[in-house]
Amino acid sequence: MSLLLEPGNLDGLLTLIVAIMLGPAILLAIIGALVYKKHKKAAKVLFILAVVYVIISFGVCGALMI
Repeated sequence: MSLLLEPGNLDGLLTLIVAIMLGPAILLAIIGALVYKKHKKAAKVLFILAVVYVIISFGVCGALMI
């Protein structure tokens, strides 16, 4: 049985970093898709924020993973 906090096991840390990289961007994109019918301008802003977040997070978290 493998514990999540086992010494030398970095699976949990990698999962956490990927969740921080993609989680908020996916959430912003989902909210933008739900809002798109009524408020097109707000939805476009949310989509742009999601893309900017992904670009910045891949830069910062990608540097941490290397």
